[in-house]
Amino acid sequence: MQKDYGNMSQNIDELKRQAAERAVEQVESGMVVGLGHGSTAIHAVRRIAVLIQNGTLKNILGVPCSQQIETEAHNLHIPLTTLDEHPVVDLTIDGADEVDPHLEIIKGGGGALLREKLVAQASKREIIVVDESKLSAALCTRFALPIEVIPFGWTTHLAFLEALGGQPKLRMGADGSRFKTDQGNYILDCKFPPLASADALAELADQIKARTGIVEHGFFIGIASEVIVAGADRIRNIRR
Repeated sequence: MQKDYGNMSQNIDELKRQAAERAVEQVESGMVVGLGHGSTAIHAVRRIAVLIQNGTLKNILGVPCSQQIETEAHNLHIPLTTLDEHPVVDLTIDGADEVDPHLEIIKGGGGALLREKLVAQASKREIIVVDESKLSAALCTRFALPIEVIPFGWTTHLAFLEALGGQPKLRMGADGSRFKTDQGNYILDCKFPPLASADALAELADQIKARTGIVEHGFFIGIASEVIVAGADRIRNIRR
């Protein structure tokens, strides 16, 4: 029997919406809220906008994690601020590309990992919203690690990452040109063997971050306070 991929895609998007709206239930009036980037986080942004417009949420300030989300939030009439104006964020709702059993995650598939991590580290709580396909026994099982690098000398990182056991590849845009982040940097998507050990994960993260010219990596370690997972039959909350 041929699968109906259109319906499958619609079902996954509906699961994302339900999980994102579950996360928004924790937003309270007067909060500074981090607005995450990506196909799941956008559902949370839209729900927050509805609750602001109907008066359920008042005095909300949003900190967008990307230029795209900033534009979307502005169009939805969500009042915005910056980390410079509000260096402490009460709650951030964001998505993820892969989540392990210890709630360590990989982010950066949408290319906003630097701003997402800045906002996450400034947040009192970070809620990650995913559908169950993003759950994995070990990070790097299903998703390559995004690594943001400055354009100058970016090729010098290829041999370095290969020496760490990775297979780096420069990310390209839909138009065939080199993908650029909001900061004008490149992204190397680097495949590594699955990392089931917390020590191995921390060691690799430290080795990558210590390299001059590498701005940030997509490992978000010890950051997620809670993960909301949308499955086919239920939505569940997993807390650290």
